[in-house]
Amino acid sequence: MPEDARPDPATAEFVTHRNLLFTVAYEMLGSAADAEDVLQETWLRWATVDLDTVQNRRAYLVRITTRQALTRLRTLGRRRESYVGPWLPEPLLTAPDVADDVELADSLSMAMLLVLETLGPTERAVFVLREVFDLGYDEIAEAVDKSPAAVRQIAHRARAHVAARRPRDVVSAAETRDALQAFQRAVQTGDMQGLLDILAPDVVALSDGGGVKQAVPRPIVGADKVARLLSVGLARAGSALSFEPAQINGSPALILRLDGELDTVMAVRVENGLVSGLYAVRNPEKLSHVLQPTAVSLG
Repeated sequence: MPEDARPDPATAEFVTHRNLLFTVAYEMLGSAADAEDVLQETWLRWATVDLDTVQNRRAYLVRITTRQALTRLRTLGRRRESYVGPWLPEPLLTAPDVADDVELADSLSMAMLLVLETLGPTERAVFVLREVFDLGYDEIAEAVDKSPAAVRQIAHRARAHVAARRPRDVVSAAETRDALQAFQRAVQTGDMQGLLDILAPDVVALSDGGGVKQAVPRPIVGADKVARLLSVGLARAGSALSFEPAQINGSPALILRLDGELDTVMAVRVENGLVSGLYAVRNPEKLSHVLQPTAVSLG
């Protein structure tokens, strides 16, 4: 490569860590579009930094990203209060190898991102940076403008909060895939008993249409109610509806197309071999990142 074609040091450093920075922002925000905006803001600030004064460039970039994501998260919190119907994270089409990294796949799952939504902004930032990315307390303290002692306390509270609400066991991609395939067979063949057999008794179904697409306005709880909802809804679509297996947020999921057009992304939560959570994202504004894989990283 000619010398003048090489990226400048600031650009090269940013590109090196871009996947990590995107993943930090996405796990803090649950929105790929907002994570991309945060990365743009991070780059604008990074481009003005004197690199000779930065000892740890990765840590510095993570700090900028975290601060920008925190600012946006507080704004999004107010926006989501007026959101029409249940709010679900924006799904990401991910490469197959993401599922091989159990820790990364678990942190990206719809179920986990919904648990993170129950944390306050600073708690969420501390939890993500400590539990997902294994950053040190001193490094996190600089990112969230707290003392290391305060960060330790926040991390302890956030860890307990998440532990009480997250799935008890990390489920392998193979187990999720098996349950999803049984679910898909039952739905496509109209096998009501097969559907009841694969749904957990206390399954919860959430649907996000964003006020643009039809969706159930509140969570549906219980295998009987969820099975009836699916049977009625899918019967209306008939043969115009097709199912396509995909890797969404590091886990097996389904992409539903109506007359060949992308209509819904359906992710699942699996516990003890049964589907305990169904997450159907129909809001068109949230479906742009399932058209091609998004690169994510813990390092």
